[in-house]
Amino acid sequence: MTGLLKIAVPNKGSLAEGAAGMLREAGYRQRADAKELVLVDDANGVEFYYLRPKDIAVYVGEGTLDLGITGRDMLLDSGAEAEEVKSLGFGGTRFRFAAPGGATMSVADLTGKRIATSYSGLVASYLDGHGVTARLIHLDGAVESSVRLGVADVVADVVETGTTLKRAGLELFGDAILESEAILIQRKGVPAPEGLDLLVRRLSGVITARDYLMVDYNVPRELLEAATKVTPGLDAPTVSPLAKDGWVAVRAMIPAKQAQRIMDALWEAGADAILVTKIHACRL
Repeated sequence: MTGLLKIAVPNKGSLAEGAAGMLREAGYRQRADAKELVLVDDANGVEFYYLRPKDIAVYVGEGTLDLGITGRDMLLDSGAEAEEVKSLGFGGTRFRFAAPGGATMSVADLTGKRIATSYSGLVASYLDGHGVTARLIHLDGAVESSVRLGVADVVADVVETGTTLKRAGLELFGDAILESEAILIQRKGVPAPEGLDLLVRRLSGVITARDYLMVDYNVPRELLEAATKVTPGLDAPTVSPLAKDGWVAVRAMIPAKQAQRIMDALWEAGADAILVTKIHACRL
């Protein structure tokens, strides 16, 4: 690598915590002090810059930094000349419209309305795509109060449980404006920076390790076919002979969310000594 790969990382909030955790699991150094703005990881050939999540797409789009971790919502809202490289599987959010009596409304009813949001670019693009003309009121936060205070008729905001909006007397309506999550981004229209492939492989390995577990078990050879139908693995299970005559040991990766159900099925299929362990890292 001819120079350090410059990567922007969120400096605060849930995206910051998720990004730092994933990068650590991928083998990269991360800052120990939240006041650090730059961290150099010479061993891995990267340099991390800790920035406001909403600014990261701008720095990457301008070519100041090579790559960045931000939210899909923030990338689209920024209008920056940057593009998504890979979704990272954390920081999931949904954007929805909400208004008093919203349960009876549709997106078509937004024409001529005042819409309060912290993501004007994102909402404007959505409305344009649906042929709706409305007035956007940009607020930096607490948009749920805007209707009660007479600033707006409708809000467009991040929704987790919807409790905050309900407390403000607002009801959700229409489809989700966007399903967002943390993503890795690079500048549009330029060759991929040196080191990107390695970073993506490492991050992909972390995602897979989080989504899968390793199961080991013993089973009589005559029951092997039935057992491996339960645990086919990603490609194929590993099968090894045991010192115990007529028995084999099997190892396979299984979806983490289905682990208990799979263990039950293996037991019913005649397996024993069933062990499930976490995967720290992998390359597939």
